[in-house]
This record gives sequence, C-alpha cells and structure tokens, in this order.
Amino acid sequence: MLLGGSFIFFIILSFVFIKLQLNIFKIIIGVGTFGLALSFAGNDLVNFIGVPIAAIQSIEIFKSSGGDPNTFMMTPLASSDIVAPMWILFISGLIMVFTLWTSKKARTVIETEMSLSSQDASTEKFEPNLLSKWIVRFFVNLGNLLSYIVPRSLQVKLDRRFDKVTSIEKTSSDAPMFDMVRASVNLTVASSLIALGTSLKLPLSTTYVTFMVAMGTAFADRAWDRESAVYRVSGVFHVIGGWFVTAGCAFLGAFIIAYLLKIGGIISFVLALIALAILLLQNARSHRRKIAEQATKKLQLEKSDIRSLQQVTEASATQIAEVIAKTNLFYQSVIDDLVKMDLTNLANHKKLIKKLNKELDSTNDNLYKFIRNLDDTSAKASRYYIISLGYLQDIVENLYNIGSNAHNHVDNNHKPLRESKGKHLFLVGAQLSDWYAEIYNMYKRLDFTNIDTVIKKTRQDTADDKYPYGSGNRIYTH
Repeated sequence: MLLGGSFIFFIILSFVFIKLQLNIFKIIIGVGTFGLALSFAGNDLVNFIGVPIAAIQSIEIFKSSGGDPNTFMMTPLASSDIVAPMWILFISGLIMVFTLWTSKKARTVIETEMSLSSQDASTEKFEPNLLSKWIVRFFVNLGNLLSYIVPRSLQVKLDRRFDKVTSIEKTSSDAPMFDMVRASVNLTVASSLIALGTSLKLPLSTTYVTFMVAMGTAFADRAWDRESAVYRVSGVFHVIGGWFVTAGCAFLGAFIIAYLLKIGGIISFVLALIALAILLLQNARSHRRKIAEQATKKLQLEKSDIRSLQQVTEASATQIAEVIAKTNLFYQSVIDDLVKMDLTNLANHKKLIKKLNKELDSTNDNLYKFIRNLDDTSAKASRYYIISLGYLQDIVENLYNIGSNAHNHVDNNHKPLRESKGKHLFLVGAQLSDWYAEIYNMYKRLDFTNIDTVIKKTRQDTADDKYPYGSGNRIYTH
C-alpha cells in the first residue's frame, strides 16, 4: 500500500510540475537524496552495530543455555525472535550522523568519487599506470575503427545529445560537478540497489555501489574524454584495488588476532588494544598531514574567476613569494650541510626540494584550464603566467641539481671543502638571500616600486669589489 500510494502521488506531482514547466529534476534529486540516505543508514547501521550486538546476544544465549561450551550451538542466533534493542539502534544512529557530519575522512571519500566523475577538467588525483594506458589506448583505437563503420549522420545525431556546460557558465566555486540528469540517475539507481541488497540480506558495500554507479554514468555521459580518461581509469583501479587489498588484510588480520588471543589470552587482548590505539592515532595524524598538504596546493590560480592581467598578478604573487622563500631557505641549508658534511640533512632537503618541484609540476598541469578561463582580451595575462611559472620551475630545478650534487659529494665520501671555498659559498648564499628577500617582500606586499633596483643587482659588473672571486659570481647570482 505504501509503494502504491507513493507511486500514484509522485505521478500526480510530476504531472503538475511538467504542466507548470517547473524543473522536475529537483524533485527527483530531493527524493533520491532521501532514499540514498535511508539506504545507507539501513545498510551501514547493520555493519556498524551488527557484530557487537550479535556478540552480546550470543553471550546471553550461552549463559541461558547453561554455559557448557561442549554442547552450545550458535543456531539460536538465527531465530527471528531475536531483535536488536531499540535504544542501541537510536544511539548508534546519532553516532553515525555526528560522525558523517564532522568526519574529514568522509569528505575525502566523497571528493575522490566526485573528482573521478566530474564533467569539468580539473587536477587529477591519480597518476596513470600501465594498465589504464593500455585500456584507454585499446578503446581509442576501437572508437577510431567504429567511426569508419557508423554512418556520419548517426554520429552527428549522437554528438548533439551531449551538451557540456562551458567554463564561462560555471563561474561559481561550488558549482555542481555534473548536471541534474546524471545526479538523478546516480541517486535513484544507487539507492535502489542498496535497498534491494539490504532487503535480501546480501553483504554489500554502500560506498562501492554508489561509486560504481557514479563511474558508469560518468562514462556514459562522456565526462571521461581523452584528456582525463587514463587518469580516471587508473583512479577506479586504485579504489577498487584498495577495497580488495583491504578485504585480504582483514582476513589475514582476523586470523592473526584470533590466534594470538587463543595462545595469549588477556595479555594478547590488552596488547592488541594498545596496538590498535597506536595505529588509529598514526592514521589520524597521517590524514591530517595529507589534508594540510592538499590545502597548501590549492593555489589561487586554480579559481575560475581569474580573467584579467591584474587578477593574475595578484593571484600568482602568493605562489611566487612562497617558492622564493622556500628556495632561499633550502639553498642556505644545502650550503650549510655541504660545508658540515651532514649527509642526513642533505638527504632530507633533497626530498623537500623534489616535493616542491612536484607541486610546481601539478600547477603546470592546470595551465590549459587556467588559460582557457581567461578573457579573450587577456593574452598578456596568460603570457605573464607562463613566463613566471617557467622561471619558477627553472629556479627549483637548478636548486634540485645543486642539492643532488651536494648530496652525492657527501654520500660518495669525497673530501670536505676547504675553508676558503666554504667562506665563498656562504658569501654567495648571503648575497643571494638578500636578493631573494627583496623579491619576496615585493610579491608579498604587491609593492613593485623597487623592482628596478632589484633587477639591476643581477646586472652588476663582475669586476665589482663586492665579488671577490671573479666572473664566476655572475653564474652563482643568476
């Protein structure tokens, strides 16, 4: 009766919306969101409290049967008379709501799914692997073959079915990653599958079902094109592979813990709890560190509202100042470590410089999207950004070469530098530090009145008394 009444009600509601020329997809998305939330709650609540409630009830059944382990059977647990206490269900539901509302890990899972199904070209979270390259290349070749077989008129009709929202229309930072049609399909199909599987008492993952539905609609909706397919196929393999690896680890971990509890008793139980607490703390710290690193990578240049030269200058100033400051710090540290023959610090600074280089590479990957968002009259803005990014990459790449050579020098047990050479390097470092400090202050304060003086410092005569060791100083300063 409930299903029949809902069916009639929503038919009438849809008819009214269509007659009034209102957006029916808003109703579908609203109902679908409620249905998906209900399906998630019904399935995840079982996963959350099913095992502990079964453990408590099995203990009660064991006690009521006399407590003889030789004759006790687990069949009473399958009785339909056993029902979970309502107060436990209610408290567990509140915990789930609070956790989903406040958990940053839940947001990370959602961001991963949304980025893999997004219609917009954005920074890809996964690196391509050999399998994803083979798959994409195979289907690209298959598509080229089919283009010769399928009539041209049919191809034109099919292409007209796909209208993507342009970057100019999507100016809001919180704009949806796909249209309402795909959102409606995602919600209704995922909620239906989860509800069906839960009613049939099938062990399923709500996240897996929702993820695969989103990937299917993204593929059918041409959200994956040749620019992003290899990255997103790799992302799907990473996610699915992670689930299978987790299942294997859970199986092996359960066996190990059960065996330790069997031979160690209460001591193994206490040690297992301590180990679990340590692992949870380390995992939480690692996740917070990862979130902080991702936050620093969200440069202002990635915003879609940057369109003019002035906006590009202001937005890139933060990036330039940050790279200059890190370069100055790393260069001074490498010189100091080289003179002191400190291999450990040289290795650490080499890794940090390489990490900075990767951050610039990720910014470079967004170059096409950034230039595409600019106004047609802002050619100077794109040229300015390309040149400035190129200079920053040159600086960091040369810094990495310096750090790598210094590390190899110490790692290969070469002789320490003479005291005079060390003093010369410190002098170069001090002069370069002063120059970098002026550049940093300019871009940090957006005050370029002193820029001519800073530029002249790079063109000073090498015969000047300030440079006591000849023309090689021009190379060092550059």
